[in-house]
Amino acid sequence: MKLLKDNGIEPKLIKYLDEPPTEEELRKLAKMMGLRPNQFIRKRESEYKELGLKDKLEDDDELFQRMAAHPRLIERPIAVKGSFAILGRPTEKVLELL
Repeated sequence: MKLLKDNGIEPKLIKYLDEPPTEEELRKLAKMMGLRPNQFIRKRESEYKELGLKDKLEDDDELFQRMAAHPRLIERPIAVKGSFAILGRPTEKVLELL
């Protein structure tokens, strides 16, 4: 956030835990980022382990469903500008949107 604000951009925040993205929205974000869901799922999250997702990392449909149902699994932040999105890990990656 601070990095964007320091560069003159006022980001719109989406509180994903209060308003989780749908499976369709996650698919759209994945396409915008050029990533598969296994590339932006939080593998250290307790829900990841509880749901046994380690053996399902190649099943995009399953991961999108689980991420929509359990938004804590979504790696963040995801920054969007127009039709382009980027996973802000490391934080400096968001500068690619400038």
